[in-house]
Amino acid sequence: MAEVRLQNVSKRFGSTVALDDVTMTVPDGGFVVLLGPTGAGKTTTLRMVSGLDTPDKGDIFIGDKSMKGLTPAQRNVAMVFQQYSLYPHLSVRQNLEFPLKSPLLKTPQAEIDRKVGAVAEVLQISHKLDNKATALSGGEMQRVSIGRALVRNPSIYLMDEPLSSLDAKLRADLRIELKSIQAQSGATLLYVTHDQIEAMTIATHVGVLDHGKLVQFGSPRHIYEDPVSIYAASRLGQPRINILPADLFGGAPVNAKTIGLRPEQIEQGVGEESFVKRVEHLGDQTRLHLVYKDHDLVTVTHAHTSLNSGDVVKIQPENPFYFDANGARIA
Repeated sequence: MAEVRLQNVSKRFGSTVALDDVTMTVPDGGFVVLLGPTGAGKTTTLRMVSGLDTPDKGDIFIGDKSMKGLTPAQRNVAMVFQQYSLYPHLSVRQNLEFPLKSPLLKTPQAEIDRKVGAVAEVLQISHKLDNKATALSGGEMQRVSIGRALVRNPSIYLMDEPLSSLDAKLRADLRIELKSIQAQSGATLLYVTHDQIEAMTIATHVGVLDHGKLVQFGSPRHIYEDPVSIYAASRLGQPRINILPADLFGGAPVNAKTIGLRPEQIEQGVGEESFVKRVEHLGDQTRLHLVYKDHDLVTVTHAHTSLNSGDVVKIQPENPFYFDANGARIA
């Protein structure tokens, strides 16, 4: 595996700025997740690293080697797309073997069999190896697509929302498996998603993108606890951070336009009265939808709360975030 470095990378498609002077390092053995809504520049970043697209400015290094002028094959990357792309006339086994049978790799058949068997077992498709790809369910097809990347030993794995088309249980199972595979193998992985739960649970580092700009880069915990802006703060955390007028509770710093409150930043039982608008029991916790001075906010409480709609709860902020008129964090 190898460190991957983007250095002042910019890319335009006509008048649209897809990436704007992005500098970022994917550490050797890191699991880096790119997070942001549609149009943020996540997939474009993957395509830059893979060689499917070329930067207008800047450079990309895999290891210490510049990728300028190198084709995707010469870069030794393995990519998994959002929409699985298998060879329909081949069996699952043949689809998994295909990358290893490249003349460039010259992999012995015994090694091919070992790798295919190991990956199939991890992805729970061993019993499907002799099935045609067209006989699989959508979830099984995506597992084969992921497996076709995992059998290789590339410099970096690139994954573009590979779990988004799967059902919730399989998505959760494969998140665990991917993280386990990455941790055991020491693989370097760059992963695109809009799902903040995926980012929080699998990433060693998160890159928050906004309209082609890298807004913040760090561990999921760091970005959650120390966001640089409202935008970055809103990318992580369920329920979403509450953004309210800065003077709602009093004591706001100069130049503060808004106050940001995550559930753990709302102390209950003290302060001023709010009214319970709705109670959502989620099993391991309960969400409280509150109204305070005509403003809605959401927080959480213990699973077995006795609170009901119409009840009164006293609340006050505890170590909140403050943001200026542009949405930037005020220290």
